[in-house]
Amino acid sequence: MTSSATGLPNPYAVELTPPDISAYAAGNTGVPYVWTFDSGAAGPHVAITAIVHGNEPCGAIALDWLMQMGVRPLQGRLSLGFVNVAAYEAFDPEVPDATRWVEEDFNRLWGEGVLDDPDRRVTPEVERARALRPWLSTVDLLLDIHSMQHKTDPLIIAGPAAKGRALGGAIGWPGIVVTDKGHAEGQRMRDFAEFADPASARNAALVECGQHWEAEAAEVARDCVTGFLRTTGVVPADFAEDRMATRPPRPAQRFYEVMGPVTIETGDFRFAQDWRGFEHLPKGTLIGHDGDRAIVAPHDPTVLIMPSRRLWPGKTAVRLARPLEA
Repeated sequence: MTSSATGLPNPYAVELTPPDISAYAAGNTGVPYVWTFDSGAAGPHVAITAIVHGNEPCGAIALDWLMQMGVRPLQGRLSLGFVNVAAYEAFDPEVPDATRWVEEDFNRLWGEGVLDDPDRRVTPEVERARALRPWLSTVDLLLDIHSMQHKTDPLIIAGPAAKGRALGGAIGWPGIVVTDKGHAEGQRMRDFAEFADPASARNAALVECGQHWEAEAAEVARDCVTGFLRTTGVVPADFAEDRMATRPPRPAQRFYEVMGPVTIETGDFRFAQDWRGFEHLPKGTLIGHDGDRAIVAPHDPTVLIMPSRRLWPGKTAVRLARPLEA
């Protein structure tokens, strides 16, 4: 699907107001809406990105919070990047699911050779990804802020390598860490280049802060950026301690591994039930149908991760995971 309009009804209240980010348009890197602050001391290049999808305002709220505080790194460099600004600026609370992207999903463009394909249609997302790539190529540690279609427990989605799970565990908020290999449709920014290489020290995590428009998603985004900045060492260990003292304590952690996504093959995919996520199903349980093909739980238990409402051919309908020992 390349249209921005999904045509999906919205069952959730829009509790968040996207902040005006126009004051950040100039950036200071040569790339609009991307800011980098250099400590002058040795250390990693740490980055936080938001609004990869234009209808996910919690990340913009978290970055605006950091910018308003004037956060600067103790070591290395710190970057804050607002990504798909065109889709974000088109957000309409009356039709909040219509601006996930302008023409295509920005977060499926990061596989090898995709952005250099001369035959690929140049969408606004491709143009923006090409502009961001030189900057992204210098980042050592990345946190990419997202939110979800359904109101379910927030989670960190780490890369498939052990280093991704370790980073997710170190961040600490939220307490659920899921490792997966991504989507058949295309590679995420989280897995760009050396981020996905087990032999590289470069690392990235993606956080899903809750339902797109629930107020708590913005609070979870602030929690997660706090944990990320603390664990990377670019801020003091007690960064934002006054705020964190008012939040729930660091949660007990749960780890899951996605054994595979269910990629939709037909125009007639339907779930057997109104799954919302983190259902633990016995092996053999009917999950849904893709045309005439029954989709059943392959192992015991099978944990459903982020069932989708965008049930179109080529998309991921749901991820099938298993619990791991912490």
